[in-house]
Amino acid sequence: MSASVNPTVRRRRLGAELRRLREQKGMTAEQVAERLIVSQSKISRLENGRRSISPRDVRDLCDVYEVTDAKLRNSLMEMAKESKQRGWWNDFGDIPYSVYIGLEMEAYSIRSYESSFVPGLLQTREYAEASVLGTQPDTTMEAMRQRVEVRLKRQDRLSGEDQLSSFWSVIDEAVLAREVGGPAVMAGQMRKLLEVSERANVNIQVVPFQYGAHPGMTGTFSLLEFPESADSTVVYFEGVTSDLYLEKDQDVRRYTGLYDHLRAAAFGVAESRSLINTYAEAYENAIQGPDR
Repeated sequence: MSASVNPTVRRRRLGAELRRLREQKGMTAEQVAERLIVSQSKISRLENGRRSISPRDVRDLCDVYEVTDAKLRNSLMEMAKESKQRGWWNDFGDIPYSVYIGLEMEAYSIRSYESSFVPGLLQTREYAEASVLGTQPDTTMEAMRQRVEVRLKRQDRLSGEDQLSSFWSVIDEAVLAREVGGPAVMAGQMRKLLEVSERANVNIQVVPFQYGAHPGMTGTFSLLEFPESADSTVVYFEGVTSDLYLEKDQDVRRYTGLYDHLRAAAFGVAESRSLINTYAEAYENAIQGPDR
């Protein structure tokens, strides 16, 4: 089996195919649950790809949907086996947003909005360490190191062999102003933003304080697009205890429009770089002191 198989995406594609078969049969999730004597929520989780799907689940569902095509049944069973593979991120312990990482690894385009943090794909090690310790004061040093290593490895998507076609990040100016880790950490982080923003596949825009109220004040989110037409765009929200994923067309359209408004509210790419540089110099001056 190919080492490049992404279990998160396999679950998602398999779930979409099982949903198609159910709808083709004209059955509701509740009716299927009754036939299999399981909860309706299990059927929903199988179809949205948030739950691991066993070959037995696939066999039972194929029986309910009266799928007689041996080639299709075998293909679905194989996808179920592949969906149980471990992603590289599983080697780092219990990562709460592992589903998102799986999607991020398969996406070809990501648009993100952040109101409080530098996006994980753009963080320095020092900033990542300070942000994990600051937002999760009860975490152990080992857990912090694991999360930071995962965050840094994810950054291969910006410059590695299988890099994103486009990473567009809109951030609030508050991200630049909030001293995560102190002036030295922030100076290094600002310089990294300037460096990364020179890459052809990375664009960074800043919504300035002077703009006032803007659509992003309702919360941060990301839009992930995928190369396969069968994989719908996902709107992702990170939570404290659980994450939220939206895939319905009307939700995707709404947040796509919201993102366009955010880009319009933000400084252009060049002007944003100038503002980031201003913050970088201010943090560097704070390190050196007034009598340098």
